[in-house]
Amino acid sequence: MRPALVIVDMIKDNVGTEKHHRVAREAREIVPPLKQFIDYSRKENIPVIYANDSFLKGDFIFQGGISEHALRGTDGTRVIEEIAPEKGDYVMEKLRFSAFFRTDLDQVLRRMGVDTVLVAGISTMWCVLLTAADAVANDFFTIILEDLTACHDKEVKRQVMDVYRNFALYPLLKVVSSDAFIDEYQTGL
Repeated sequence: MRPALVIVDMIKDNVGTEKHHRVAREAREIVPPLKQFIDYSRKENIPVIYANDSFLKGDFIFQGGISEHALRGTDGTRVIEEIAPEKGDYVMEKLRFSAFFRTDLDQVLRRMGVDTVLVAGISTMWCVLLTAADAVANDFFTIILEDLTACHDKEVKRQVMDVYRNFALYPLLKVVSSDAFIDEYQTGL
């Protein structure tokens, strides 16, 4: 197994402000364990990739119920300080929800020899799930790290994870805790 960690949308405008207070509150809860897992990943030479919302002013998606935020070129698109990228990490901007959609993520992962994508971040039911689905669609084994994702509502997150926990694509798509992944990774399963 050659995994890479993809951290979705843990940026200042999503987590560090009150613009998205419901998901921000839940996201703040995953910061300490996410930081520990990032540190573990770096120690194990697992690539760490940040996929950050980076929208254009007047973007199409703002015509729906999403308020204008994370505008390209602003401080709001930066990863929160507690889990800030370090040298060797990869940071990419994304205009849409999946970290794969019209980005170079697929090519970057392939050049690194990655075969397994670990997905963490926000929002579980949308950007995390779409990134995971696209990882599978691009022929990567995919693991959603359940305890390292956050949603605007814990019950909604639980329901979404329950749907995919024993999904028909298992073991191509798994939902596990970060501890369960570490146990599997260290035993070489």
